[in-house]
Amino acid sequence: MRILFMDESGTPRKPDAAYPRYFVVGGISVPDLLWHSLRDGLMGLKIRYGIRGEIKWRYFSPDNCDRKNPMLKLDIDQKNAIRTEIYALICAHKAIKTFACIISHEAAYQMQSITCQSDVYHLAYKGVTERFQYHLQEVSKMLGSRELGIVVADHRGSEDDRLLKQVHQKLLHSSGKSISDYKNLIEGLFLEQSHLSIGIQLADMVAGAVWRHFERGDSHWYDQLSSSFRKSPSGAIEGYGIVKSPKRGWT
Repeated sequence: MRILFMDESGTPRKPDAAYPRYFVVGGISVPDLLWHSLRDGLMGLKIRYGIRGEIKWRYFSPDNCDRKNPMLKLDIDQKNAIRTEIYALICAHKAIKTFACIISHEAAYQMQSITCQSDVYHLAYKGVTERFQYHLQEVSKMLGSRELGIVVADHRGSEDDRLLKQVHQKLLHSSGKSISDYKNLIEGLFLEQSHLSIGIQLADMVAGAVWRHFERGDSHWYDQLSSSFRKSPSGAIEGYGIVKSPKRGWT
């Protein structure tokens, strides 16, 4: 079984806003038998650096003074060393795969079906879960038996959670040209608070690196993560591990 942990980078912008250009949801697929190894690696890193709290992409900013930031006393070199270790941990196992959907706000709000921030989030959620389903199909063919998966996403609030669960159920049970077949997923959507989930914290680091690559043109952390993205047989990431959405008008 594979577990897909998901988190977003920032929040979708409002329809009348001009910034940011992109919204990203990131995901990391972890085989159940590797979860303990991944957890132990991150917990060991936290112990060595004296980090008591959750890992968040925004906490690595030199300007972040959030009192909840467990890395406030670390300098920028120490923070960068931690990020490097985190991405090396993710890339250490070939069976661990990462995904991300990058939404162009400008293109998304041209769609009739996208009218608010929740719609943008749901579009990105669809992009990541589809790629996870395709990955499960690929693993099934390789193993010769059906590989199943579950989705664990970040808890964002009661109303947001309710709407996302509805979207998840619609994806599982709908059919049509624009809807993928989610036969490898089991149960509904599992939601957890990020500080209680190692997987969601790592998904946040995936989303952050991808967002910075597209929004700021800084590929430093994206490049460190790139070997973990799902790829085509020829090695292409776009369309496989990374999906740009919506296709029409994406800029």
